[in-house]
Amino acid sequence: MIFNCLTIFPEMFAGFTGTSLCEKAIQKGLIEVNPVNFRDYTEDRHNRVDAYPFGGGAGMLLAPQPLFSCFEALDRKYEGKKTHSVYMSPAGQVLTQQKAADLAGYEVLNVLCGHYEGVDQRVLDHLIDEEISIGDYVLTGGELPAMVLIDCVMRYIPGVLSNGDSLAEESFSGGLLEYPQYTRPASFRGMDVPEILLSGHHKNIAAWQRERALAKTLACRPELLEQAELTAEDRKILEHLKKQP
Repeated sequence: MIFNCLTIFPEMFAGFTGTSLCEKAIQKGLIEVNPVNFRDYTEDRHNRVDAYPFGGGAGMLLAPQPLFSCFEALDRKYEGKKTHSVYMSPAGQVLTQQKAADLAGYEVLNVLCGHYEGVDQRVLDHLIDEEISIGDYVLTGGELPAMVLIDCVMRYIPGVLSNGDSLAEESFSGGLLEYPQYTRPASFRGMDVPEILLSGHHKNIAAWQRERALAKTLACRPELLEQAELTAEDRKILEHLKKQP
């Protein structure tokens, strides 16, 4: 999968692409992460990519010309590929696991990283397929949200994760937070691992993990339960948990 990150600060992606899972995925040829400096496409004699907004207001907006030229160049380069273009914006749909899974179905993902006070509306109307947010807060630019998006999406690309089961068991898979996990030693400073996890009884362990995932979601993110994939047994467990003090 190809990720094109349209930015005026391409150097910000160096650490992200040169470490950890992203670096390994690139080395395996599973993904490409291409920082594209849209300042290279400006026709302004001062090399500017921003301008004052009509009607007044604080700050500057990204101007349409460099972005239209940049997107058109990418369209020519990746003609025929299944492409989707997003703008990282607090006004967008909040990123979820399901959204990341959907985006992983494209061959090319163009990610526009905004700056200043925003972008000319004509860019959003004619070049962007959807706006995506990573939360209800404002950052200096869209580069960090773009990295979050890429990190989330690339995990759905076959071969990126060495353990294919880990994605299905992670937080938010199935709509629930992940159950508590423990490792060696079984006893540490008087704190013991729950006995059931040492029992070797896989069915009982799985039932305990499901109950703890439900309990954690109910305590920390109860709103997730409205959309979670729940069985009749799950609902019985939740009713019991709600009655506990």
